[in-house]
Order: sequence, then C-alpha cells, then structure tokens
Amino acid sequence: MTRLLAFILAYFFLALAIVGVFLPVVPTVPFLLLSAWCSAKGSERLHAWLHAHPRYSKILLDWEKEHAVSRRSKWVAVVMLCVSWGLLLVRINNLWVPGVVGILFVGIAIFLISRPEPQI
Repeated sequence: MTRLLAFILAYFFLALAIVGVFLPVVPTVPFLLLSAWCSAKGSERLHAWLHAHPRYSKILLDWEKEHAVSRRSKWVAVVMLCVSWGLLLVRINNLWVPGVVGILFVGIAIFLISRPEPQI
C-alpha cells in the first residue's frame, strides 16, 4: 500500500511541477523534488526518467548530494514568487489571501536563499 501511495504521489507531484512550468503561481522545483522523492519509493521507472532528464537531472542531483540550489534557480524562484504574489494582490479583493500567501512565499524564499550553492 505504501508503494502504491508513493507511486500516485510521484505522478501527482510531477503533474504539479509541469503545471508550474506554465503558471507563475505554482512552483516547479519543490514539486519536482517531491516527485523525485516519492518516485524513489514508488516508481523506479519515473525515478530513472527524472534523473536522466536533460533539464532537471542536475537540479535533482545537486539537491540529493548537497541539499544545494543553484544561484540562477534561487533568483528565478524568488522573482516568480514576487510576480505571483503581485498578481494575487492585484487580482484578489480579499487581503487575507495575499497576506497568508505572502507569508508562505517569504518562508519559501528564505528557505531557498539559505540553501548552499552546488560545489560542482
């Protein structure tokens, strides 16, 4: 049952990561990392595919080996968080939603910025 749940979650998080490529409100890298983690427990095929992917394999390997995030990824993520928050602020009339999301985004940004950069 655990393997089946990991399998389902791996593909669910991958779908969210793909959506995040096209929508600025949805983060890509965290969902990609979650997909890789779940696929290691539930789908060897997906896990191998993610690690062989020409664009995302380096991100995954840097995270797995060093818990590191590249400077470019940090900048892109923080800029996208700011753009997403700005869109929420303009589009949503209720200030509670941008307020809560803003606190969440600040936490994510602090976490990302505090990660080391890859050594290799």
